[in-house]
Amino acid sequence: MIDTLVTPSSGRITMRHPTAKDGAGVAALISSSPPLDINSTYCVLLQCTHFAQTCILAERDGQLMGWISGYAPPTHPESLFIWQVAVAKQARGTGLAGRMLDALVARPALSGLNTLRTTITADNAASWRLFESFAQRHGGEVSRLPLFEQDAHFAGQHATEFEFVIRLKADADQA
Repeated sequence: MIDTLVTPSSGRITMRHPTAKDGAGVAALISSSPPLDINSTYCVLLQCTHFAQTCILAERDGQLMGWISGYAPPTHPESLFIWQVAVAKQARGTGLAGRMLDALVARPALSGLNTLRTTITADNAASWRLFESFAQRHGGEVSRLPLFEQDAHFAGQHATEFEFVIRLKADADQA
C-alpha cells in the first residue's frame, strides 16, 4: 500500500509498508534519532517483514524521512502498540509523525483497532505532543500509568516508561 501526500513544508512524501530492503536505512534513522533505543538491524528487519502491516515508513525522493514501528500485542489483539517513531532531522517539525500515525491506523488491516498503546518517558515532550494530538484528532480517551519503572525494571539505568493508552471511539473519524 502506498499513500502519497504533498505538503508545502516537506514536499512530496510517500508512505508505504516497509520491506527487508529498508532494514539498514531504518536502523540508521533510529540510530540518528535520540533518545530512541537503538535496535539491532536484525530486529529492524523482523519489524520490516513480520510486522510490515503494522509499521509504516515515509520517503521523499527515495530518501527515508520517517518510520513508525508497531505491533498487535498478543494480550491485546484489538490494540496497536507503537514501539518507535523516528523522523529524519530535516523533516522534524513538519507534522510528518502525526500524518504517518494517521495513515497507519487508517489501513484496512487495522480496521478492528480500538486502542492505541505506547510507552513514553516523562522527558520526551515530542512524543507526548504526538500522541496527545492524535487522541484529540481521533476523539480518543487517554490514560497514562507507569509501566516499566526506572528502579524496579531498569535497575536504575533507564527512565520510567509510562504506558499511554488511547481508547478510540467506534464512531471517531479516522481521517
